[in-house]
Amino acid sequence: MALKITVIGTGYLGATHAAAMAELGFEVLGLDVVPEKIEKLRRGEVPMYEPGLEELLHKHVAGIEGSSGRLRFTMDWAEAGEFGDIHFVCVNTPQRHGEYACDMSYVDSAIASLAPHLKGPALVVGKSTVPVGSADRLAAYLAEHAPAGADVELAWNPEFLREGFAVEDTLHPDRLVVGVRGERAEKLLREVYATPVAEGSPFVVTDFATAELVKTSANSFLATKISFINAMAEVCEAADGDVAKLAEAIGYDDRIGKKFLRAGIGFGGGCLPKDIRAFMARAGELGADQALTFLREIDSINMRQRGRMVELTRQELGGGAFLGKRVAVLGATFKPDSDDVRDSPALNVAGQIHLQGGQVTVYDPKGMDNARSLFPTLGYADSALEAVRGADVVLHLTEWREFRELDAQALGEAAAQRLILDGRNALDPEVWRKAGWRYRGMGRPTA
Repeated sequence: MALKITVIGTGYLGATHAAAMAELGFEVLGLDVVPEKIEKLRRGEVPMYEPGLEELLHKHVAGIEGSSGRLRFTMDWAEAGEFGDIHFVCVNTPQRHGEYACDMSYVDSAIASLAPHLKGPALVVGKSTVPVGSADRLAAYLAEHAPAGADVELAWNPEFLREGFAVEDTLHPDRLVVGVRGERAEKLLREVYATPVAEGSPFVVTDFATAELVKTSANSFLATKISFINAMAEVCEAADGDVAKLAEAIGYDDRIGKKFLRAGIGFGGGCLPKDIRAFMARAGELGADQALTFLREIDSINMRQRGRMVELTRQELGGGAFLGKRVAVLGATFKPDSDDVRDSPALNVAGQIHLQGGQVTVYDPKGMDNARSLFPTLGYADSALEAVRGADVVLHLTEWREFRELDAQALGEAAAQRLILDGRNALDPEVWRKAGWRYRGMGRPTA
């Protein structure tokens, strides 16, 4: 009999996972406690911008003309418990207010709501990023509170999605990690992921603790690499070097690699910053805090980049106050191909300059609505050209493709002065200089 899958939590991770499971051929039931979210998904509308996701929903959501009908949504826990052979838990684990530690209340609540409805054999699979040790605790809770008792197993299967590539990363993952305690759980997950495994995706079987640590370790390494090159950018500023050339040269070393060696205003978003902080907090609880003290400096370097961009802007405008200066900001999201503005370095820089008296106008291809709701006092424009009109300086802060393809000459005619600061080192300096702009990249004083 074909496996039936439920997905608990239909935010960024859950909506993508549910649509992808339907694409892989499974009957899927998505559950959420937010009525507005469920109504949107039932209409095939995406609660966030993610390339390819809306098309996938339209292909599978029941009730949409021409769809496979394999994907439905509900708010009923009893229906979910009865429907699913495998229950994927995809709820959020944000940073706890006023602390570094992660807030497990959504995961705990999901497990507590699901458990009473598990009356027959089932596998519950955690995908959320959690502190190591959580799976042990949740497995014990399920054994005690699910009517089926020991017939309800737990597994941990961390997600490695990149915003902007989430559909691709779910259907064609670069690796699948499953933390299991028994052969049945492993067998069921091999069945779920049979298609990507057949296509060559590595399938790594571990214990609970290792599966939980893989995600936080991967994010910590990534954060370290980004902050390393940003630290080198600080040194290049002091020594009149060029961090882009430095990154190119060290990137040819196979042991280092070229990826994530572009210096700039640092990382943000809803995952990387909170995940490395939660990792530090959990290591402290385990008595291993000294092992991760370096992450505190990684976090510090990252946050420092935002202030450095503000100061660089001030210097290039003559070193005085921002009062009366018109500043155009290209980019609001924390990364391109997303509408996510959570902990966005671009908006943080824009907000700091605004608070210091600058007249800031922001444009972003997809993040305008979210940016407005978070920073309503900033100015917003409907296009890059409108944002730049009359500006004393242009800040390039999110590396959207649209910005790399801008007409530098046309923008120059609209700006009050042709000064552009590249906070992502993603623009071609020669293109801008030929159009009469003074170009300045972070960590590239002589470029």
